[in-house]
Amino acid sequence: MKNFNIQSISTFIGAKDYELSRSFYRDLGFEELVTSPKMSYFRMGNFGFYLQDMYVKDWIDNSMVFLEVTDLQKHFEHIKSLELHTKYKNVRLKEIVYCDWGNEFFIYDPSGILWHIGEFIN
Repeated sequence: MKNFNIQSISTFIGAKDYELSRSFYRDLGFEELVTSPKMSYFRMGNFGFYLQDMYVKDWIDNSMVFLEVTDLQKHFEHIKSLELHTKYKNVRLKEIVYCDWGNEFFIYDPSGILWHIGEFIN
């Protein structure tokens, strides 16, 4: 494939309760940029994703996002300290899993979207 000078790549995810999910992602540390009444772009640094006011159960139940970080333990401790599971009913945070390729932990957003937060082994 030729170099087309790609600037970014972003996924679109849905929300069962759009306002609740917006609040969750802001609390998680993302900056929200409202793009329309039913969609926002959430970014952290140079990376981000689109959150839509749309719920299709099969789509949401099969959505996963991978966020690569450089200090997994630091990110895990920070997210754990936010205690998001006490503020948001369906949010779950899983402990770090150590794998051959690297390490990761999981967090489910209020709609059930599974986030893999991981660090590759060099």
